[in-house]
Amino acid sequence: VQLQASGGGVVQTGGSLRLSCAASGIIFSISAVSWYRQAPGNTRELVTSLARGGATNYADFVKGRFTISRDNAKNTVYLQMNSLKPEDTAVYYCNALYLSNLYWGQGTLVTVSS
Repeated sequence: VQLQASGGGVVQTGGSLRLSCAASGIIFSISAVSWYRQAPGNTRELVTSLARGGATNYADFVKGRFTISRDNAKNTVYLQMNSLKPEDTAVYYCNALYLSNLYWGQGTLVTVSS
């Protein structure tokens, strides 16, 4: 099983990025998938989650700016991030709960410059 996160980079305040989490060995369409982030010196925090049935949940600090979505044909989950702020700077991780097992991707760094 492998989750490959990508799409991070450096963007200016107000800009956008789209992160991808591509899976092999599991099936995203029957998984609950989440994005977490961890800023330097901080604990890892939940950003958003997408349940098997399609229900989504967002942390208050990203509501209205970030959108999680899933492409079942590509077995990939996306995190569209708009109106980025310097405080969004962090390493972003995807995880998937599949058949009662939790898997993590390796993380992708997002840096928002002011």
